[in-house]
Amino acid sequence: MNAKLKPEPSFPFFFSPDIVLPILSGLLLTGSFPKVGMDGLAWFALVPLLISLRNLSLKESFRAGFLAGICHYLTLAYWLAYTMKTYGGLPLILSVPILFLLCAYLALYTAVFSMGLNRLCSKPAICLFMIPVLWVSLEYIRSFFLSGFPWELLGYSQFGNLNLIQISDIFGVYGVSFLIALSNGAIFLVFLCWKGKDWQGTPTSKPLAAGAMATFILLFSLIWFYGKWRVLSVDELASASPSARVTVVQGNIEQTKKWDAAFRYATTKKYLDLSFSAKAQKPDIIVWPETAAPFYFLHNERMTEIVLKGIRETDTNFLIGSPSVTRGENGPEYHNSAYLIRPDGTVADTYNKAHLVPFGEYVPLKRWLPFLGKIVEHVGDFTPGTEGKTIQLGNYSLGVQICYEIIFSNLSRKMARNNANLLINITNDAWYGTTSAPYQHFSMTVFRAVENRRSLVRSANTGISGFIDPVGRVIAQTHLFQDAVVTRSVPVLSEKTLYTQFGDFFAVACLSVALIILLMRICMRRIQK
Repeated sequence: MNAKLKPEPSFPFFFSPDIVLPILSGLLLTGSFPKVGMDGLAWFALVPLLISLRNLSLKESFRAGFLAGICHYLTLAYWLAYTMKTYGGLPLILSVPILFLLCAYLALYTAVFSMGLNRLCSKPAICLFMIPVLWVSLEYIRSFFLSGFPWELLGYSQFGNLNLIQISDIFGVYGVSFLIALSNGAIFLVFLCWKGKDWQGTPTSKPLAAGAMATFILLFSLIWFYGKWRVLSVDELASASPSARVTVVQGNIEQTKKWDAAFRYATTKKYLDLSFSAKAQKPDIIVWPETAAPFYFLHNERMTEIVLKGIRETDTNFLIGSPSVTRGENGPEYHNSAYLIRPDGTVADTYNKAHLVPFGEYVPLKRWLPFLGKIVEHVGDFTPGTEGKTIQLGNYSLGVQICYEIIFSNLSRKMARNNANLLINITNDAWYGTTSAPYQHFSMTVFRAVENRRSLVRSANTGISGFIDPVGRVIAQTHLFQDAVVTRSVPVLSEKTLYTQFGDFFAVACLSVALIILLMRICMRRIQK
């Protein structure tokens, strides 16, 4: 007599593993970033998604990846709806759909990742290699496609793990992302072996599972010991290097008042008074946040003179953020700018923001989408400045990045390659309130310091302001929505790292390998037909 087949367990639709597991991965990914900040979750966050992909069709894999992605990005970037509603003037009925639209776009990368594994990984052994390669490839594409939005790539979750992130001076943040994705792949194969599950009909042997975990442990150990060595060597280099004494001023101006003409003088006076309080510290430079001067500097003569008078009284160099307007060939050109001003009140140099925020500082496809406005309050669109431009301060060269420019590693790299000795990030994160956005934004700045071995100074209107040394230590950090004046001496280095010189070669290599394997699979399928 034939034994009865054990029926497959059935689940209600919403409790199906194909639904629950991708959602779990999305939530675990978000939990590894600030504010939750449980960075250990990242090392296995993708495993539930990978388990759900085990024997799915191409279409089902895409759906599972999209579900994981949409859950992750909605819980990670929820603050965008708050910003659009509170400061963009958009009703909630529009803010939420726009948030969903952006998150759906970002979720496509996770969907393509899942679909790529389905198509390219015919055997479990291939998964261990393809999981990190595909993940890094898609993160790299996300960094530049459609102007780029590399917000909280997987590697950024480890910003507080000093030894692990030191490989960024070779591979950038993508090296850390690769290691984390490899961890997820190794744990996934161990799970398949433990449970006796197959991948697309092929069982996972114990030697394969053991070899996968051994590979990860070996690579993790090498990276850890490299990190310990680099921390010691860079610290030694920094101690023998010259230093600059820098003051950051956090004026804590409410966004609702920032551009109100009635508060313009009070805002400016507050920043001048806070700056004057640092005079006894004898800083080499005082740094104000993005658009701390809420008027067109050098264009509004009365307010400009008030600022210059205060600078002369403080008697030191200032770097101030302000919108600016210049005459272009086709009329006035507006810029989001940073001015370096000498102690005598003369302007030494200017940096104009090069990577603008879509729909915040300019309207993409404005000719075809005239009905779309901008979130920020400004007359006309901003014009981008020159990437990699540095500002000279005595014997030092400053690399200034305004607002979310700091999340684009290539911009900092270009400045360091152009001999910037000190990186400065000025921003106004008041838009985000007390959401997780300011914490997420600050976490990514750590990697710019490590990648280029430069001290990084950050001045934010409502926080988080701070100082980061060349190995990624946060040596000072302010609280949100508090007045603050902080002065620190930071080492000024000039050596160029491999990452500074060669950029994202590792991410490009991963993308090249993924494309080559994809083309090979396509050719093999055609030959078989």
